[in-house]
Formats: sequence, C-alpha cells, structure tokens
Amino acid sequence: MRRKIEKLLEEQVNPYVSGHGGGIELVDFIDGVVHVKLLGGCQGCAASKQTLKDGVERLLKKEFGDKIVEVVDATDHSQGEDPYFK
Repeated sequence: MRRKIEKLLEEQVNPYVSGHGGGIELVDFIDGVVHVKLLGGCQGCAASKQTLKDGVERLLKKEFGDKIVEVVDATDHSQGEDPYFK
C-alpha cells in the first residue's frame, strides 16, 4: 500500500504542488492513516491544511476507498522557508 500511495503522490499530487514550489512525501502509513511531510513552498503555507484535506485526502480516499482513514500532516511548519502564499 505504501508504494501505491507514494506513486499517487509522485504522479498526481506533486506535479500540481510543484507549481507552487512545494512537494508532499509519504512519511508513514499506519492503520489507514497516511502521514505526510510537506516540502518547499508547502511547508508553512497557510493553505496547507486545505490542500491536505480537500485535495490529498480526498484523492487518496477516492483511489483507495476505505483503506484510507485520514491524512495527517507530520510537517514541522515552523522550520520551513517562506511559503508561496504570504
């Protein structure tokens, strides 16, 4: 399942967020919970919660159904560079 999630992030999510100087990588997948880390412009971005819930989580649930319970942000947003949206 991890490989399928990583593939979806690489092929469908990262091309979109890279336009804003960001990226999303899988940290872990435990009991249906997908833990991700936001990179680049996504780290510290004010729209990151919306991107994760309305974008990434929705896409993963659509693709993998009830195997995905939720997406959790494991990013330390205080350490990021300036976000794309200020």
